[in-house]
Amino acid sequence: MKVLKIFILNTIILFVSTVLLQIIQMFFSIYISNTIGEEAVGVFSLVMSVYMFGITLASAGINISATRIVAEELACQNEIGAKKAARRCIFFSLVFSICASLIFLMSADFITVHCLHNRISKNVIYLICLALPFISMSSAINGYFTAVRRVYKNAFAKFFEEFVKIACTAILLKSFMPDGINYACYSLILADVISEITSFIHLYFLYIRDEHGTLIESRYKDLDSYNKRILRIAIPVALTSYLRSGLSTIKQLIIPSSLQKSGMNSSNSLISYGIVNGMAMPIIMFPVSLIASFSSLLIPEFSRYYTQEKYKKIKSVSSFILICTFIFSIIVAILIFVYSDELSNFIYHKSEIAKYLRILSPLVIVMYLDIIIDSILKGLDAQVDVMVVNVIDCLISIAFIYFLVPILGFSGYIISIFISEIINFSFSGYRLLKILKNMGHLGSGT
Repeated sequence: MKVLKIFILNTIILFVSTVLLQIIQMFFSIYISNTIGEEAVGVFSLVMSVYMFGITLASAGINISATRIVAEELACQNEIGAKKAARRCIFFSLVFSICASLIFLMSADFITVHCLHNRISKNVIYLICLALPFISMSSAINGYFTAVRRVYKNAFAKFFEEFVKIACTAILLKSFMPDGINYACYSLILADVISEITSFIHLYFLYIRDEHGTLIESRYKDLDSYNKRILRIAIPVALTSYLRSGLSTIKQLIIPSSLQKSGMNSSNSLISYGIVNGMAMPIIMFPVSLIASFSSLLIPEFSRYYTQEKYKKIKSVSSFILICTFIFSIIVAILIFVYSDELSNFIYHKSEIAKYLRILSPLVIVMYLDIIIDSILKGLDAQVDVMVVNVIDCLISIAFIYFLVPILGFSGYIISIFISEIINFSFSGYRLLKILKNMGHLGSGT
């Protein structure tokens, strides 16, 4: 009962904090869109695709490793082992992120010319390199707090980060916006970097207080054991994440060029891309983030069930959560479809966005269920399966964008989004059903 109460409390904390953060971020996104314009939003979306690849390169597998291993140690009543595992995860996150930063530094000219098409200065790449170590270490600490069921600390850090980001963005845009799109995007990235650094410092002190000690110990009795376990989880996840993120970045970068092949000019292609990715999708993804926050709690809980061989519990909890998610997603999809005009006019004062909201609203059901399924799979030590599915999805999506968009134009891009999400959901759902079926043969632990 105590565990259930903690889980419910953490769910409420995440739900409330996520709602508040999403409201803040929504208005912040509106402010950015109205300030820098649709074309700049398109350019910024391209930069962010590169930024996200860098984050994946720096921290892929670390958050899951920290959450999984710490939860497993706690399930075995080994609190000291849990803390040692967390420290090793933070150490590996620093190593991975430094390597990622060096790769980005050496590739700055290539990324600027071939990926961003000289639309923005390579100084942006240098800023991304600076942020990566702090983002990666924050990810490891977040994983630790999730595993020990103290998610309110992650929530506090997120609010602090968002406050710093908004303040810095407002100041920097006011100073550099008159200098053009290049400086506007540079200001947005710089504000994000400052907020990430300050957020890590905040998380670091929260972690130290939680640990009642220092971040680094001179000796570990079973160092090799933790290293092997971390790398066993992190490396396969990292490799598949790199591939998936790289493919996803390629996908995002070829969209404008594919649209140009269909007959659109460079400016209009970026505007259309910015409308869907920078305006319509944030509305579609607003409720999704609530599910995503909740799903992060499922990883350590299912990891505990799996470690303790509570297979019957896994099946019953999975079924209940998926049914609730399905019902919730249908309600949200209907609301977005029915009130698309109101949402478009209220948020962006642009009626043309409503059309894309109506078209994309059915995807809400698939997206919600896929997020929950992925989290359950990660908790059941099937994180590699999740990544493999995502890689296959990206490859198919790239193929459709490359061949379909030049023929059908923007309609081809919308079709590719649907195909991508449906394929991802279908494969992940099949894998979960297969695992749950196998558990029925292993036993019926409570």
